[in-house]
Amino acid sequence: MIWFWLFILAMDLLIPLCMIGFGRMFLRKAPETVNSTFGYRTTMSMKNQDTWQFAHRYCGRLWYWLGLVMLPLTVVLMVLVLGREIGTIGWVGTVICFAQVVPMVGAIVPTELALRRTFDRDGRRKRA
Repeated sequence: MIWFWLFILAMDLLIPLCMIGFGRMFLRKAPETVNSTFGYRTTMSMKNQDTWQFAHRYCGRLWYWLGLVMLPLTVVLMVLVLGREIGTIGWVGTVICFAQVVPMVGAIVPTELALRRTFDRDGRRKRA
């Protein structure tokens, strides 16, 4: 039973660890060129190099801090089900995983709002 708990814990730590890793990477250096393969890819972020860099720094910061918050929360919640039935561990692990997807994907909303506050429709910085 402890093996199943450890497996679920490891799986639930993947999203926060990926958010921390990619968030840190995007904060330091976005993918060099605007591309449709890797990175924060939305219509607005791909307008030009300036919007591309801005979106990666902004989303990277969000992902990094959200990941840092979710990591210990995940561990605490999983410790609460340590020693419980396999069904309970699996159910709690699944709920945690789906709950983690919300801030991961939800980071798109504030990033896009920040892009629209900072740039016009054509990707030019707005005057202050």
